[in-house]
Amino acid sequence: MDELKNISTTYNPKEFEDKIYKTWEEKRYFTPEVDKSKKPYTIVMPPPNITGKLHLGHAIDNTLQDILIRFKRMQGFSTLWLPGEDHASIATEVKVENELLKQGLKKKEMGREAFLEKVWEWTDEYRERIRQQLKKMGVSADFTRESFTMDENLNKAVKTVFVKLYNEGLIYQGNRITNWCPKCKTALSDAEIEYSEMAGHFWHIKYPVVGSNESLEIATTRPETMLGDTAVAVNPKDERYTHLVGKTLMLPLVGREIPIIADDYVDLEFGTGAVKITPAHDPNDYQVGKRHNLPEIVMLNEDGTISSNGGKYAGMDRYEARKAIVKDLEEQGYLVKIKEHVHNVGCHDRCNTTVEPMISKQWYVKMESLAKPAIDAVKDKKVKFVPERFEKTYFNWMENIQDWCISRQLWWGHRIPVWYCKDCGEMIVTVEEPKTCTKCNSSNLVQDKDVLDTWFSSALWPFSTLGWPDNTEDLKYFYPTSTLVTGYDIIFFWVARMIFSGIHNMNEVPFDTVLIHGLVRDAEGRKMSKSLGNGVDPLDVIEQYGADALRFMLITGNAPGNDIRFQMEKVEAARNFANKIWNASRFVMMNLDREIMNKYKDSTSYTEADKWILSRLNTIVKEVTDNLEKYEIGIASQKLYDFIWTEFCDWYIELAKPVLYGEDEAQKGVTFNVLYKVLTTSLQLLHPIMPFITEEIYTHLATEYDSITISKWPEYNEALNNKESEINMEYIIDAIRAIRNVRAEMNVPPSRKAKLMVYVSTEAKEAIEGGTVYFEKLASAAAVEFITSKEQVPENAVSIIAKGAEIFIPLLDLIDREKEIERLNKEKTKLISEIERVEKKLSNEKFVSKAPEAVVQEEKAKGEKYKEMLNAVIQRIESL
Repeated sequence: MDELKNISTTYNPKEFEDKIYKTWEEKRYFTPEVDKSKKPYTIVMPPPNITGKLHLGHAIDNTLQDILIRFKRMQGFSTLWLPGEDHASIATEVKVENELLKQGLKKKEMGREAFLEKVWEWTDEYRERIRQQLKKMGVSADFTRESFTMDENLNKAVKTVFVKLYNEGLIYQGNRITNWCPKCKTALSDAEIEYSEMAGHFWHIKYPVVGSNESLEIATTRPETMLGDTAVAVNPKDERYTHLVGKTLMLPLVGREIPIIADDYVDLEFGTGAVKITPAHDPNDYQVGKRHNLPEIVMLNEDGTISSNGGKYAGMDRYEARKAIVKDLEEQGYLVKIKEHVHNVGCHDRCNTTVEPMISKQWYVKMESLAKPAIDAVKDKKVKFVPERFEKTYFNWMENIQDWCISRQLWWGHRIPVWYCKDCGEMIVTVEEPKTCTKCNSSNLVQDKDVLDTWFSSALWPFSTLGWPDNTEDLKYFYPTSTLVTGYDIIFFWVARMIFSGIHNMNEVPFDTVLIHGLVRDAEGRKMSKSLGNGVDPLDVIEQYGADALRFMLITGNAPGNDIRFQMEKVEAARNFANKIWNASRFVMMNLDREIMNKYKDSTSYTEADKWILSRLNTIVKEVTDNLEKYEIGIASQKLYDFIWTEFCDWYIELAKPVLYGEDEAQKGVTFNVLYKVLTTSLQLLHPIMPFITEEIYTHLATEYDSITISKWPEYNEALNNKESEINMEYIIDAIRAIRNVRAEMNVPPSRKAKLMVYVSTEAKEAIEGGTVYFEKLASAAAVEFITSKEQVPENAVSIIAKGAEIFIPLLDLIDREKEIERLNKEKTKLISEIERVEKKLSNEKFVSKAPEAVVQEEKAKGEKYKEMLNAVIQRIESL
């Protein structure tokens, strides 16, 4: 074809990937219009944090989304894939703070405004990095609509929701026990805590009863918290301690009297049956303290040092204080024993610091009334999880949800829209910054210093990015969105919060399907991490192998929800697949003749091979479409791989060569059109998965579309279904494959032609006799003779058993006679094994009674076929 001169002789993705992406952007293929004549299909990209470069988790996440969006675009939907980034409050503040410390700059000394200027500089740099990385991966997202969680319109949405929830009585401020990170010096929600088992101790300590010789023995994993004890509790049914309830204890080391109280919270069977109560530093103790009106003594500062309530231990780090307290308890005779103990310890998921439960004044969202409709939405299948098993994770979280702590003691983030009047103390909750106090008209106002939890703004992502709270055209057309693609690790962080936020603010669920994928692990199945040094940069892989190879590797053979192991060998295999497509496409383009194609474009004088490949292509169109509709993306890619590599490249192109190199112009014209159709349709089916190579080849094929991106998705055509041709070609291909295998085993070169003598069964007769030309070209046949009796076979012939035929080749003068006997004996052993397997299956009463009749009959037929083949092999061994 004329276009061939522009396509490279070798596959080199560096030559065209960046160039192609630039063209896509210039032509605005990814920027949809609000088109009421089309059905919308919308995905909002899970916004990556602006804390660094993208990793393989982002690569698989975005590849899956891109496959869906390209598939739907080709199906004719108005597709919006809305990209963006998350400001990642804690993570970004810590990163920037650490960078500034390297320059000798301290956050506190700089002040809030100067520090935030530095964070915005960081933001601009990393947003651009992320944007370029996404484009390198080939994402067909609409960057003209790109959003950032700190954008002005998203900030307006955040403030609107806060004020709305506050006015509805669903946001409140209170002194409550919360998770506190001493390193980041901020409160955390339950979702930001990761629990892991750690080796620790139980310290058993005596608390003397005032006015008697008795004492109560308590056990604790955190002895330093005794500085904040305000009671010891026993179970009211525990007869051991009934006489002590109401008396007081002398708190060791502190010298403060605390009461002995009775409360059902205490487990009779666990430990000593007596529990120290520290209401300011344990969530369960906090509840006990409320029931008994106990004082709340905070014994820790924000940085994890002991507070002024800690007496002589004040100012010490919490773990230094622990050592000192244990030492003093031992010296003063209060330490009874120390026992080894493995327990769950909560750590901040960002900095891995052990968190401290601590009373502090924070802002909370009441969750019970928000959670219920969100639970019902999943139960009623308004939102479907793929795979369905992840509904359990969702329900476990939502049905046991606690009020959400949304305030953070940070500078970077959405400032809480609350102002306080310094003159009269009035609190003003409003979207717009007030000029004067609503109560006393003073202008002496100060805004709340805290910012909102990052997930508060992320929860609004599906509608805030479309313009809400304004009723924009985008919002009316593209909301609710269609599919959310995300990892299972943020179902409760993000998915759950988006669902209840969408229902509460938009009266509609934010998406109808949540497609869950697993984590990308290393080749040994380990989680990728900096500490293990096993992380892989997707850009390094793209630089070496191209984006298509990375994308194909990440999704092939992978089922939704399952973790995937990253293996460089699989990337190489994917690159080899791309190379195979490239070379096959070049061969097709070199042989096509546009003039002859046009002359015979309406002809249906197909060869058997033509009918076979068109029928197989038609089936693949149907199956791949169904797979993608069901989110079985890994299955779809494997089917395309098998079809393109084996059926199209290895077989059809080879089967077509006798026509291509023949003299029959009419037949050439038909085969040219078949080659063209199969190649272009295969490229279209593969395009969502491997967008760059398919575009590069497709645009050189002079198609009706300027780009494969906007081409029409192939559709199943019942008229092309041809099961008869598929069966016929199966006979031919099986016979050719069997001949090739035997020749390869005997090391006979393809150039050495040999006569074939074919004894064919009745059902395969027409097919195999019609395939003579294929045997000559693909099985190195010098001639093909069809025989009616095996007595016609000369003694020095090799026997090859194929489906529906027995083929004899007079090759004994070319091979070692003993080796041939050895080969046949191996075949004999294999067939005997197969017969035994079938007979064992058929002698199993359970199988025969429970299996469908068709399956039983199929096994019987197999047994008979194997016996026939065995008999033929035995005869050949005997003849040799």
